[in-house]
Amino acid sequence: MEDRILVWKLKGGSKAALSRIYEKYRDCLLRIACGLVQQSAAEDIVHDVFISFVRNRESFELKSSLKNYLATGVVNRARSYYRKKDRNTTIDNEQTEQISSDYKGPEQWIIHNEQTKLLNEALEKLSTEQREAVVLHTKGQLKFRQIARLQDVTIKTAQSRYRYGIDKLRTLLDGKVTL
Repeated sequence: MEDRILVWKLKGGSKAALSRIYEKYRDCLLRIACGLVQQSAAEDIVHDVFISFVRNRESFELKSSLKNYLATGVVNRARSYYRKKDRNTTIDNEQTEQISSDYKGPEQWIIHNEQTKLLNEALEKLSTEQREAVVLHTKGQLKFRQIARLQDVTIKTAQSRYRYGIDKLRTLLDGKVTL
């Protein structure tokens, strides 16, 4: 309900509504983008999605979840990024998660960074569809029904892509990462 009110206020020109929407979804969208592309491009993608959202606010109609709508924009822009650049880039994994302040020392920080690097390298080896399903479910916390809609497949297919992606990650990582 809050999203509907925020969208209504945004259409009326409320900067506070835009700020609230941005604060509410920025971190989730950035985690999704960082799971799909390198961090410098991820930040640009998230900002582009919000700029497009604001530009089209007058004609925008909230039909389901605002989070899902924005996440769809992030995934589509990530796909376009790879089509335009036509390159296989390494994801900058240090930025996919904020480093928690509860690390007891530099050893834990180093282990965390190494594990994150290994995980992201393994993510890159998944098919685009599997990587999207894994990232959207784990980092974006989207439900399989939302992922299925976004990927234009059945719920069973989205679940299979996730399951196969997780299985392949387990095989690739072979116990090297404990998260």
